[in-house]
Amino acid sequence: MLDLWYKNAVLYCLDVETYIDGNGDGVGDFIGLTRRLDYIAGLGITCVWLMPFYPSPNKDNGYDVMDYYTVDPRLGSLGDFVEFARHAGERGIRILIDLVVNHTSDQHPWFQAAIKDKNSKYFDYYFWSKKEPEDIDEGIVFPGLQKSTWTYQPEVGAYYAHRFYSHQADLNITNPEVRDEIKKMMGFWLELGVSGFRIDAAPFLIELTQADNVFEQVEDPFVYIEELRDFLSWRRGDAILLAEANESLEKLPKYFGDGDRMQMLFNFWGNQHLVLALARESAAPLAQAFKELPPSPPVGQWANFVRNHDELSLDKLSSEEQDEIAAAFAPDRDTMWIFDRGIRRRFAPLLDGNLQRLKLTYSLLFTLPGTPVVNYGEELGMGDDLSLEERKPARTPMQWSKAPNGGFSTAPADQVVLPVVSTGDYSYKQLNVNTQQRNPNSLLNWMERAIRLRKECPEFGWGQPQLLDTGHDSVFAHRCEWQGKAVIAVHNFSQSDCKATLVLKDDVGKCLIDLFEDQPENVISEPAYDLHLPGYGYRWFQVGHSSD
Repeated sequence: MLDLWYKNAVLYCLDVETYIDGNGDGVGDFIGLTRRLDYIAGLGITCVWLMPFYPSPNKDNGYDVMDYYTVDPRLGSLGDFVEFARHAGERGIRILIDLVVNHTSDQHPWFQAAIKDKNSKYFDYYFWSKKEPEDIDEGIVFPGLQKSTWTYQPEVGAYYAHRFYSHQADLNITNPEVRDEIKKMMGFWLELGVSGFRIDAAPFLIELTQADNVFEQVEDPFVYIEELRDFLSWRRGDAILLAEANESLEKLPKYFGDGDRMQMLFNFWGNQHLVLALARESAAPLAQAFKELPPSPPVGQWANFVRNHDELSLDKLSSEEQDEIAAAFAPDRDTMWIFDRGIRRRFAPLLDGNLQRLKLTYSLLFTLPGTPVVNYGEELGMGDDLSLEERKPARTPMQWSKAPNGGFSTAPADQVVLPVVSTGDYSYKQLNVNTQQRNPNSLLNWMERAIRLRKECPEFGWGQPQLLDTGHDSVFAHRCEWQGKAVIAVHNFSQSDCKATLVLKDDVGKCLIDLFEDQPENVISEPAYDLHLPGYGYRWFQVGHSSD
């Protein structure tokens, strides 16, 4: 039987560099992270996704990799990683790591060997063009910060391709030797205990750039994903691939295939329409988005999120829809927007720290069909620092206590890898783990409870979802059924109280058992069931019998 553990998992994304400093040098590390595993386990997390921790010039938050086989010395040693993996396993926590193989750093030994010797095998690890390509300005990923997608290399006398920054040279995935290198990397980390890989920039990984027709033509580049999946399955049957693929609806099924490609895809489509629904205080955009999502194969799963570690991308929405969101959540485009497509703030400040609205949103995250992914600090409602450049405002260090640097590090403040948020409502002096742990009404304690309930309701992850008619524009309701059991979640996007009428034709004669509150069990006596919700209110129900 296939082990589809990810169907009922709760993922937690963190950057080792900014999570906790264990040796007092101002940089987070694996020693500190290992000491915080009890906190992560207590939160209810079942799988940690680690952002890149490899050696790197660190010009792009570690996504410019110099060596795929070890740990950045600032973050610890390979032995520290193994200790972390062992202790995580003892707590039942799996590990996903970033597989960043669309490109390497220009400081990677492969690229350095390529520019020193055009006859080296490493020359064909990259894409080159003797002439300046006509499309040198097309396909820029970071508008305003990136000048081109090809850069001239004087030692070689040719241009090399890079869909991202010029210091990130694209790997030639059509080269069988490059694909073998990728498999060796995967095999190495699988042997060290990881349960799979988050595939960075998946659309660009499979994109085939042609330069002077020197590389093989491939009719369907998605065969590369099948190749990776085959290797992964043979090496470790329960390991998974989670793709970062912010693509159009018609392209998304290609990443799942028939269940023989990616097991999981980030649900960018649902995320962007969730933000639109919040801005409008209307359930319609989210309901429509889930109707439009292509079905996933039985082994496939959507990874839902509220705010990832990059910008909050809104590129799949119209300019008018983006303007609505800007007016509601990020009106200062000069400081709050980036790359002409997204917001560079953390999520809590978008909602002005409104606790009830935050609970509504994360209640949605934990009940939407799929697997929830939480970004570190979201469990506290952490804020941002808009004085920092590019994507850094939302990547500040974790706030653990009222101690200097928020308990992140004992180093002098000017030696800390990024400034800890220290002013305003989101300052570490007011908002931190220790303070919230002692407050029974805090977001952190609510999140722990919500995560526990989510794990006790596998129907949300495994079940067949069904959107329910509610008779009210602001109310989103859905039902998930699995193995003869069903759960229902209802959410009111509006600040106003309302009455929703749920159409429950399949559940007449059964009871709605409230999972969050001590409420009487209500018998569904007829298909139309009236439900009162407060502003930004939510309810989780188990469908059962009064004897349950």
